[in-house]
Amino acid sequence: MKYVVSYSNPLTHCIDISLEIENIAEDLIHILLPSWRPGRYEIANFAKNILNIEAADHNGKRIDVKKISKDCWVVNTSQCRKMVVKYSYYAFEMDAGNSWLDDDQLYLNFINCMLYIEDKLDQPCIVELKLPEDYQIATGLFEKQKHTLISESYYQLVDSPLIASNELDHHQYIIDNSVFHIWIQGSHKLELSQMLNDFERFTKTQISTMGGFPCENYHFLIQVLPYKHYHGVEHQNSTTITLGPANELSNAPLYEALLGISSHELFHAWNVIRIRPKEMLPYNFSKENYFDTGYVAEGFTTYYGDLFLVRSGVLNSDWYLAKLNKMLHRHFENFGRNNMSVAESSIDLWLDGYVAGVPNRKVSIYNEGAIIALLLDLQLRVLSSHNRSLDDVMRALWNDYGKTNTGYDSKSIVNLLTECVEFDWVEFMDNYIYGVTPIEHLLSTLLSEFGCSLKMVESPIRNESLWGFRVNKDNCITTIQPASIAEKVLSLGDSVLNLSEVLNSDQNPIRLKVRRNYKEVAAELTSTNERYFSYYQVSQDQKNTSNQQEAFQKWLFN
Repeated sequence: MKYVVSYSNPLTHCIDISLEIENIAEDLIHILLPSWRPGRYEIANFAKNILNIEAADHNGKRIDVKKISKDCWVVNTSQCRKMVVKYSYYAFEMDAGNSWLDDDQLYLNFINCMLYIEDKLDQPCIVELKLPEDYQIATGLFEKQKHTLISESYYQLVDSPLIASNELDHHQYIIDNSVFHIWIQGSHKLELSQMLNDFERFTKTQISTMGGFPCENYHFLIQVLPYKHYHGVEHQNSTTITLGPANELSNAPLYEALLGISSHELFHAWNVIRIRPKEMLPYNFSKENYFDTGYVAEGFTTYYGDLFLVRSGVLNSDWYLAKLNKMLHRHFENFGRNNMSVAESSIDLWLDGYVAGVPNRKVSIYNEGAIIALLLDLQLRVLSSHNRSLDDVMRALWNDYGKTNTGYDSKSIVNLLTECVEFDWVEFMDNYIYGVTPIEHLLSTLLSEFGCSLKMVESPIRNESLWGFRVNKDNCITTIQPASIAEKVLSLGDSVLNLSEVLNSDQNPIRLKVRRNYKEVAAELTSTNERYFSYYQVSQDQKNTSNQQEAFQKWLFN
């Protein structure tokens, strides 16, 4: 299949695309647009951005195109064996998974906008880009000649985004036989020598852990934005990262966020891109690809993305424990952990996985999956006297499933864990992956082996701790802890009119004045010894045995 991409006025943000189809053998052809994109497990409805689709035969005679579903068109090809389909795509959404056109750049995630024929997914593709002469292209695809790209298949094409611009900042480093490219679009004040050094260090550590890198060339495509933003998406031999605000990139918090997301996305080059759940081999772009192992796909990657920054010496153990505590805080403040397992939440990504949804319903496969990875790693280390770890499982996944292009499932994970250490991993999974067993006891027990303690922290905010409700800056109730005092008399959306007065009072019970559904009501709350919105945090003990110190070093620094 051959695509030609052009545009006449970048300020309309409309890309013009033509698709040439040859050797047509059927009388009817179905032309489709992907319903979702790898790395984001929800229906995206990219077709909403398609404008003015039409088709013509090899003589230029128009052929009727009929839309039969939200992202599928049928064309009568009984009288032609070659045709051209033309359409426009509105590209004006800047994040790591969408597309953007303006007078500074063309940024394309091909998955958004490239129509396909289902029986031609494995055929080579050519993309001819009509760009300004001085535009450079950053992409993982091979540039056959200037502004002309080729891919081995449609699968490779739509897993290889690009940035085309005359302002690209390009840097690279080499490890073993692989070249790592960093492309930066947008003004920035990054200390590039430091950045290159840090990227090289965490990349070396990942390669050392996994036993080799799967690509000869890898591309970090970084969009530096002038406003607050944070997003990354993995691809076959690249990643797209959108991050801002640009003027804060030289400051530690945002620079560390750049390192974190870059390490995370690089590890995806193994995990998900090649080590893939069996349900997604191959990808079916026309519908949901349900899988219950999101804790591996995203959770393990989240865990290792941070861990590699410490192992490589880019960041220190204090930084890591702070990140771990943020993760634990998110876990304990999400009461959905009591209602839906991480495996069920993986399935429900396709329903509402990327928005808050119904209160207290579900959990995040990223956060909860990372905690599962932590528990598995610590458990493996303790059971094996620190001779085995989750690293062994990841390498086995790579060798047995990634290199062989064979999909795994949860039974595969159990088998690999058992190969490392004999243990009742089925019960572990039933409790913490397929069930909602609290993690506190197990995590505390494991951490003690590494000279760390898990301690409960009370919320310092009185309305949260004493009564169990959280408010926003306008004193509107946003969260109520289940089974709390507040749950009996308050509702989400209530506006508390006298909160400041109550917080400065020692009265018990208290009387709240609340605006609910356009009327004012009174609510009485009596506090007890119960505390709400409490959470657990990890700290390193001051006095550790030599065994605990050695275990801690092996865990974080391997």
